[in-house]
Amino acid sequence: MAGGDGESNTTMSLDRSTPADLSPDDLVEMYRQMVLCRTLDERLWMLNRQGKAAIVASAQGHEAGQIGSVRALRVGSDHFYTNYRDLAVLLSLGMTPREVLLSFLAKDGERMSGARQFPLHGAYPELGAINLSNVVGTQIPQAVGAALAAKMRGEDTVVIVYFGDGASSTGDCHEAMNFAGIHRLPVIFFCENNGYAISVPRKLQMAVDSVASRAQGYGMPGIVVDGCNITAVYEATSEAARRARSGLGPSLVEAMVERYLPHTSDDDDRRYRAAEEIEEARKRDPLKILKERLEEVGALSETTDQQFHADAKSQVDDATQFAESAPYPSVDGFYDHVYATGLRSGQSP
Repeated sequence: MAGGDGESNTTMSLDRSTPADLSPDDLVEMYRQMVLCRTLDERLWMLNRQGKAAIVASAQGHEAGQIGSVRALRVGSDHFYTNYRDLAVLLSLGMTPREVLLSFLAKDGERMSGARQFPLHGAYPELGAINLSNVVGTQIPQAVGAALAAKMRGEDTVVIVYFGDGASSTGDCHEAMNFAGIHRLPVIFFCENNGYAISVPRKLQMAVDSVASRAQGYGMPGIVVDGCNITAVYEATSEAARRARSGLGPSLVEAMVERYLPHTSDDDDRRYRAAEEIEEARKRDPLKILKERLEEVGALSETTDQQFHADAKSQVDDATQFAESAPYPSVDGFYDHVYATGLRSGQSP
């Protein structure tokens, strides 16, 4: 760790160790969630290629970082500020595949924005999930504001905000971290570093080796962790949450993850990534890593693994059928949440 507590920057290596408060059953359940997320993500990509989902930002390769971090926090009381690639975060919080498909197909009943926003954008207060904009980095100062409110109210609440390595280069990110460090706010800055800001590789984004190395400038600990190792992510996030709840202030966790697909479905990554690079990255598939680990200790059988995949496909098939048959929102609600009640086009305030 690097930061105002006098600690040095470090990289966690927890390749085979398991935190004492995580049982094999816990890890099996986290693996099941990863399988569901991957299956759903693959279906979303397929629906986009069929012209049914307008745009998709894949979470494939990010699952361990997202699920491991959520597991370390308190679902129901902590707050989660997400970005457009955080499908596994929302599923871990309790969003259903049906709700996800309604969002991507912009159908009636969409929970986060009423089908008015980019998929999975808006807010789901019951889950503590907020993502109000698709503009890169805007959720970071918003999360810091929520952390300040929690501190002022004396609440035992931690706010975690997710963003990519590209967002770490925005002014919003720097200003938010500086403010959080000064006021020792209970916020975790969780950078999902997949090595690319759309098409720009890390070495052309920043002159430092890691995003976490910047933490010292904001007076907070910074840690680089293997984002494909779910227990390493869990342990790093747990420590950051402990510090936040103890009044010690914010932390910056940089999870080194992989991105297997283009930035979004509108991007062509063949223009800037070699196929060999992606093939090499797939050797660090978080699902494969956790599956092999569970099999080694006898916690996961091939039968159970097959059942997880079958159950995931069944849920995704059901969600797809449900969303495709759902109607689009009625035009009667076009002005809802835009103008004050009673105001319609042509009327004076």
